[in-house]
Amino acid sequence: MTVDPVAVVTRAQGLGKHISGPSGDLTILDGLEIEIQAGEAVAILGASGSGKSTLLGLLAGLDSASSGEVWLCGQRLAGLDEDGRAELRAGRVGFVFQSFQLLPTLTARENVLLPLELTGNPDAEGRADEALDLVGLTPRAGHYPRQLSGGEQQRVAIARAYAPRPQVLFADEPTGNLDEATGGHIIDLLLDLRQACGAALVLVTHDPRLAQRCDRRLRMHNGTLEVMV
Repeated sequence: MTVDPVAVVTRAQGLGKHISGPSGDLTILDGLEIEIQAGEAVAILGASGSGKSTLLGLLAGLDSASSGEVWLCGQRLAGLDEDGRAELRAGRVGFVFQSFQLLPTLTARENVLLPLELTGNPDAEGRADEALDLVGLTPRAGHYPRQLSGGEQQRVAIARAYAPRPQVLFADEPTGNLDEATGGHIIDLLLDLRQACGAALVLVTHDPRLAQRCDRRLRMHNGTLEVMV
């Protein structure tokens, strides 16, 4: 099956994830179906432990499914090994995490530069500087993560994710470690940059403000997704 990379950035069909535990097998995802169109913002909500982050990892090719199929940027993930999935993600997929995931020994600018340099982007420095400017951190470019507030660290993470101009950005609780005011600013940045870059945004969140501003809201329940009004 071929998926048009222009129209659909990620798709799952019959997706299942099962793990073995002390008390037997546990079903996390069960025959799940989802399709994310280019440029749309989709929020995934649900109780803690319902499988939201597991789904995000499967859609991004960071984990392997027990059953079903996933396509990312037009390619079937089941046909790729770990290196192949990493090569597919490079420059096409961005990530923003609750815990920021910045490298502590690199400055803000160097953290943003890293994925650009790893993919051999010919305008790595220009892209990094532009991304830092878009999130309002040019004056803090030479600071290390420990010298930045939580909100500033998340803005660096957003700049790093968007600098390669990906087709899709996955965000896992991007406002989870931030106060209400700072979280509101991060929400604005994520959605404004998504619109400016034309990237799809797939996010797991407990933040109703963020969810309400997305194009679609889906709730994880019993291993499947339900459409929220």
